[in-house]
Amino acid sequence: MGDPPPLDACLAACDYAWPWPECIAQFKFRGEAGWAGPLSTLMRSVPWVEPALENCDTVLPMPMAPARLRQRGFNQALELARRLAPAKTDATLLLRTRDTPAQIGLARAERLRNLRGAFAVEPLRASQLQGRRVVLVDDVMTTGASLFSAAAALRLAGAAHITAVVLARTAAPH
Repeated sequence: MGDPPPLDACLAACDYAWPWPECIAQFKFRGEAGWAGPLSTLMRSVPWVEPALENCDTVLPMPMAPARLRQRGFNQALELARRLAPAKTDATLLLRTRDTPAQIGLARAERLRNLRGAFAVEPLRASQLQGRRVVLVDDVMTTGASLFSAAAALRLAGAAHITAVVLARTAAPH
């Protein structure tokens, strides 16, 4: 049998279509962290999100590169994760090991190449993932390259089940 897929499931609250791109842009790029409350409520309302949160051992936000974090002032995935499951959220277990160019405009293969080795599990804490159920939180899933790359690092550390929970997902190209 081959390796398990990076993600066991991906749950999205909405399509990345009007009015969500503007709302998400305000949240992410205009420093309006207050959007995290209502947006996480929308995410929690998706079927299977509540059981995924209840049954997981830890909730991990997608980490940001330090330069991007300084520029934005906050990590939107962390803000969402803290509202989805405050007691289970861990912002220091999954690390962004290097900054990568922006993914916008890149094809899926280019995104995957761009992200190779961009995520790692905190080495001194990797054993905490052995056999565990993880929920990985992000705001937008485009091609899935970022989530797949992060999930691959979690699998390498022994995570048994990984569910991604995202606010919005772009439609598959026709």
